[in-house]
Amino acid sequence: MAEVLSLVEARLRTALGEPDARAAMTFVGTDRVEVLRFLDAGDRDESGESPGSGGAVVRYATLGMSARPMADPTVVVADPERGPRAELVLSVRAGLADTDQVLRPLAVLAASPQVEGLVVAPGAALEVGEPLWPGAPFSSVLVAESGGLVADLELDAPLDPVRFLPLLPMTPNEAAWKRVKGAQALQERWLAHGTDLRDPLRGSVALD
Repeated sequence: MAEVLSLVEARLRTALGEPDARAAMTFVGTDRVEVLRFLDAGDRDESGESPGSGGAVVRYATLGMSARPMADPTVVVADPERGPRAELVLSVRAGLADTDQVLRPLAVLAASPQVEGLVVAPGAALEVGEPLWPGAPFSSVLVAESGGLVADLELDAPLDPVRFLPLLPMTPNEAAWKRVKGAQALQERWLAHGTDLRDPLRGSVALD
C-alpha cells in the first residue's frame, strides 16, 4: 500500500509540481486520506492544454484512495489486489472563493469506496450533501475521464493502473439534468456554451 502511494505522489508531483499545502484526514474504518494542494500559474485545462484565458488555477488532488482497489459491492469477498484504483483531482480558479474548504468534502469522496463500497468511474455523479466550499453553488461533482492532466499510472501486474479522475462541479440544476440526459449530454452542453468549469462562482449552464 505504501509503495503504491509513493508512486502516486511522485506522479502527481511530476504532473502538477510541488504541493504548497497538504492535509490528512482519517474516517472510522478507513485508511488515511490526504489532499494535496498545487498552484498552477500556467492555467492548463484537464486535457493538459492551455486555453489561454489567463489566471492562476489551484488544484486539489487526493492521495490514499488508490491504496486499495475499489470493489463491486455485490462481491462477497473482494480481491485485495485486482480492481480499479483512482485518485480525484479538482481544479478551480484561484483567489475567487474560499476553495480550500473543499479539502474535507474531497477526502470524504475519496473514502467513499471504503465506506460505501462505491466504484468511482467516469460519468458518475458524486453528491457531497453540502456546498463544496462556503457559498459554492455546487454540492455535487461529475467524474470525468482520466488521462489528460495527470497520466494514468501503470502498476506491476496483477495490480490495475491508478487513474487520476478530474471532478467537474455541478449545480443542482445541472445534476438533475444529468440524471435525465446523461453525463455526455451535460458535458456537450458545457462545451457548446463555453462554460468555464473552473470558475468557483459560475452559474448553471442554460438547460432545456
